[in-house]
Amino acid sequence: MSQLYERTARSTRPVPDEVELDRPRPADGRATTLLRTLGAIAVLVVGGVHLEQYFAVHFRVVPIVGPLFALNFAGATLIGLGLLLPSARLHMLQPLLALGGIALAATSFVFLFVSEHRTLFGFRDYGYRPAILVALAAEAAAVLFLGAYLGGRARRR
Repeated sequence: MSQLYERTARSTRPVPDEVELDRPRPADGRATTLLRTLGAIAVLVVGGVHLEQYFAVHFRVVPIVGPLFALNFAGATLIGLGLLLPSARLHMLQPLLALGGIALAATSFVFLFVSEHRTLFGFRDYGYRPAILVALAAEAAAVLFLGAYLGGRARRR
């Protein structure tokens, strides 16, 4: 009986390190994490500029444009904070948030450009004050960083 016990004890295979095999791989490398973070900060800056302009320049009294400024701030805050959360929690949602950030920044850029040259919702803007320059830079940065982030994610797959 002891021989049978010894033979089965010797013939057992070593158990693989299950922790290493079952651990989920990080969705982002360091470069894509940096791009995602920079894009999130740029989106938050876009929202912050819109909130500041909503109160400081009195856009809140402009019928359609005022609520759009407030919605831009709310959307930018949700998207930016969602992109800043750890990757493992929002692994599947972060590409959609990045696309949303690109859409928000690009739409803001286009609406500003249109309002500089034509009437937009009954409103026409003028001049490039410092807040507009900051918004344009942040919108361009958000599109570039988040686009590069999505490209890096697609390349890793």
